This record gives sequence, C-alpha cells and structure tokens, in this order.
Amino acid sequence: MKNEYPMVTHDRIEINPEVMLDKPVIRGTRITVEHILRRLSEGASAEELVAGHPRLDVRDISAAQAYAADYLANEEIVFA
Repeated sequence: MKNEYPMVTHDRIEINPEVMLDKPVIRGTRITVEHILRRLSEGASAEELVAGHPRLDVRDISAAQAYAADYLANEEIVFA
C-alpha cells in the first residue's frame, strides 16, 4: 500500500516529505515535534513556546506530547 502525503496524525501533527524532511511537525508550520519536546525538556513552559512561536497554540504543545507518547508506546525495545 502506498503512503499518502501529507499524513495527518493526531489533529495537529502532520508528516510531509516536503516539510522538514518528513519529520512530524505542527500542521501548517515548520515547527517540529522534536523542537517542542526539546524545549520542554530544557524547562520552557508551553506559554513560553507559544510566545516565541506566534503560530503555535497550547493545544499544539499537548498534541506534540501525545504524538511522542503514542510513538513510544508502539516502539519495540530491544536490550542487548
């Protein structure tokens, strides 16, 4: 079966080979889920992220976290 692009996952996340090399991004932006998660891990609040990226909404931050959690839930972990 052929992949259809852009692929939309969660309402606010999309994966499109023409945007950020197929990395999951907030739909309609070039802001990656990875960027959001890294900034949160550095201690930034959702409000700080929204203030720094006017196209973001607090719901986008939650969507990025949910996407990452769902992605990890489906990963197979192999211990060497």
